[in-house]
Amino acid sequence: MVFQLPGVKFDLELIKKYDTPTPRYTSYPPATELIESFNQEEFRDAIALSNHRKTPLSLYFHIPFCQSACYYCGCNIIVSGNKNIAIPYVEYLGREIQQTAKLISSERPVVQIHWGGGTPNYLNTEQIEKIWKNITSNFTIHPNAEVSIEVNPRYIDRDYLFFLRELGFNRISFGLQDFDPKVQLAINRVQPDEMLFDVMSWMKEAGFESINVDLIYGLPHQTLKSFQRTIQKTIELDPDRIAVFNFAYIPWVKAVQKNIDEDALTPPQEKLEILQMTIEELTKSKYLFIGMDHFAKPEDELATAQNEGSLQRNFQGYTTHGQSELLGFGVTSVSMLHDVYAQNHKQLKDYYQAIDAEILPTYKGYKLNQEDILRRDVVMGIMSSTRVDKQEIEQKYLIDFNQYFALEMQELKLLEADGLVKLSNQFITITEIGRLLVRNIAVIFDAHKLTRERKLSRAI
Repeated sequence: MVFQLPGVKFDLELIKKYDTPTPRYTSYPPATELIESFNQEEFRDAIALSNHRKTPLSLYFHIPFCQSACYYCGCNIIVSGNKNIAIPYVEYLGREIQQTAKLISSERPVVQIHWGGGTPNYLNTEQIEKIWKNITSNFTIHPNAEVSIEVNPRYIDRDYLFFLRELGFNRISFGLQDFDPKVQLAINRVQPDEMLFDVMSWMKEAGFESINVDLIYGLPHQTLKSFQRTIQKTIELDPDRIAVFNFAYIPWVKAVQKNIDEDALTPPQEKLEILQMTIEELTKSKYLFIGMDHFAKPEDELATAQNEGSLQRNFQGYTTHGQSELLGFGVTSVSMLHDVYAQNHKQLKDYYQAIDAEILPTYKGYKLNQEDILRRDVVMGIMSSTRVDKQEIEQKYLIDFNQYFALEMQELKLLEADGLVKLSNQFITITEIGRLLVRNIAVIFDAHKLTRERKLSRAI
């Protein structure tokens, strides 16, 4: 059941205890396990096998370009003020779409499409329409497909938004991060309140079925009071979904974050207070707490999916189409088939070179074994629901859950003593406080955790 957190008792010492580096588990195994020895022939074979399963498809398109750098950014982007850089990219992306589509059965409907980045609205309307026509002429799009796009509110106007809606996009997302001018200046993303409220009003006027906004806590100069004002203004915007992400400060991985003054970052204690306030304010305003960092109105599809037990995760985060297989297009994009993950080249020249050679632009990947698939079911169940049904796993994989995961069950008892889970013969139930530390619960079932290089964000 979906439930709000109206009175979560925050045990700050407990949260500090579990505030350790853990994967975000948008996949299992996490993307850190992808290896370069995996090649495009293996990916082609996996696509051929996936056609026999006839599962529906989700398509992701990565537009890597940004006009300026946001200093908090952890995405794979290319910053350029010269928009001519996008001209060849649109051409090569179209060729990748055509090359991949030839390998896909036309009987497989596309139920979900997402454009991310970077900044997809870096492209002009002609380029957007060209890619769109390429997609619709090469894939079978379900009439009720979810079609979403991320946009930067600083570089968009009313006409562009109406164009997107009329073209076929029915869901949209944009980054707020923080309303406070001092914080915005520190992260190099200045966007006045009036601009944000105008953009939201245009989106609603255009008739997008779902509007999502992103916030980040833990940024430089944020305080409990300043972020409370951000939350109140976000509630005034009245989006359908709100994502509230913990800022992952990893300058040793993302060099652009070196522009941030580490001494100005929110202290750990205050970050926890900000998190507590955020949950209290949003749930008080009738948003439901979905997963570890998402909130949605009760009538939203994410809330419905969690209530029905069908909520899943993939490389784009929480999804209502977890049973579909994901194909990623563009540089750095990731595909997720039933038993294979594959990522495209990260550099434009390598991506272009592969497409010129008429091969899939696969840079690295991972072939899941049966053990991985079993553990993925458990990990994704923990990440997406309030409980794991052990009997369901036993029947699906013909195992005795407690015996198979004997060591893990012993670790879970320690978490049970701290109030994160409740254990019974049939269920592993995640408590309200456990939902804030769900990554710490999931990591117990991660067979790769001991060998993984520790370049991960903290749990809170």
